[in-house]
Amino acid sequence: MARGWESKSVEAQIDAAQVHIHSAVLQKTPNPEMLETIRKKETILLSRTRVIRELESAQNPRYKAVLSKALVDLDAQLATLDANFAAHGGLNLSRAAHS
Repeated sequence: MARGWESKSVEAQIDAAQVHIHSAVLQKTPNPEMLETIRKKETILLSRTRVIRELESAQNPRYKAVLSKALVDLDAQLATLDANFAAHGGLNLSRAAHS
């Protein structure tokens, strides 16, 4: 009979742990506004990567100037998103982690 009580106690502990883990996951799930900001940032980071690659291989000085201006604009957009994201309590996703 002791085993029956022990297994029920263990089962109750496992259930409690699963509920705790589930609630922790729900608390860490970002809200839709934060997800949209993350998506925008990822899109800008992809564009930035493309511009950098094109800038490295470009031969035409005028095209390089256009790409340089585009890179400055993308960096400004990232700075704005970082500022807005931080103001709303979000994490700062650095460009270094994505480039």
